[in-house]
Amino acid sequence: MKALVYHGPGNRSWQDIPEPRITDSTDVIVRVDAVTICGTDLHILKGDVPAVEEGRILGHEAVGTVTAAGSAVGTVKEGDRVLVSCITACGRCRYCRTGMYGQCLGGGGWILGHRIDGTQAESVRVPFADTSVHPLPGAVPDETALMLADILPTAYEVGVLNGRVRPGDTVVVVGAGPIGLAAITTARLFTPSHIVAVDPAPARLEAAKRLGADVLVGAGDDPAAAIAELTRDLGADVAIEAVGVPETFELCTRLVRPGGHVANVGVHGAPATLHLEDLWIRNVTITTGLVDTHSTPALLDMIAAGRLDPAAFITHRFDLDHMDEAYRTFSDPKTSGALKVVLTRR
Repeated sequence: MKALVYHGPGNRSWQDIPEPRITDSTDVIVRVDAVTICGTDLHILKGDVPAVEEGRILGHEAVGTVTAAGSAVGTVKEGDRVLVSCITACGRCRYCRTGMYGQCLGGGGWILGHRIDGTQAESVRVPFADTSVHPLPGAVPDETALMLADILPTAYEVGVLNGRVRPGDTVVVVGAGPIGLAAITTARLFTPSHIVAVDPAPARLEAAKRLGADVLVGAGDDPAAAIAELTRDLGADVAIEAVGVPETFELCTRLVRPGGHVANVGVHGAPATLHLEDLWIRNVTITTGLVDTHSTPALLDMIAAGRLDPAAFITHRFDLDHMDEAYRTFSDPKTSGALKVVLTRR
């Protein structure tokens, strides 16, 4: 079969590799019907995630069809259509028992495309299938369900829930890429008074406006002045960092009000300065996190009921065997205008 293989920083190839096999009774093999590329994959290719070894198949998001199931799998069977979550959960360890699946101690967590072969392939082995794949209702299309593999639960859990967004809040989202747009979408569930999107790219700000941002702050604008005007100089109740570079994290700490929350969602590959000389007196809460995907079933129900439409994040579609073209498009959003790309089996 074909798969996207990592060959060290800056190097990848769409190449022939052996088909995956069941190695444990809790495994399933999933034929990949739809897959996407994540900003984290770009971080890996930059060398920001040294735990990823050369020869690893990348990718941690997919929708597909079960083609084989281990003897201990009880929730899905051959022929079932499933969502492959970015987080794998053993279901038994201390963290899994409290819903912190991203910190799984039993061999799970973020392992697909990280510590084991991932989903950017024609087939993928998924461990702990009973707690790591989700059967999909027929009413939810593949590409819509695919947005539940990572960006929607990540933005919702690590951004909106960790940030404790409440009705009437002023929420600023720094970075209007896919994660930032998902944060804007899910923050609206809590009826904030204002959602402010900060991004230098006009196309991304236009997408933020379509998805519910009330105030747009672009290149050349002053985010602090915009927030001050909205909040009578108090600052934002919640600042969500959705980029993963030092400048945007530090900006969030300047935009948040005393007693407010900074929710970091971005994947950082370089140190950021924590200005405690300014923050120590302001009662600011700063949270970080890897998504646990505990919200995936609820989000899936909202999509099935028509309350959320994450297909709006998708800007480009490719055949699965056009992986290189999809990577080029996704990695150059200034030129392509890409938000989320979807690759599907012919």
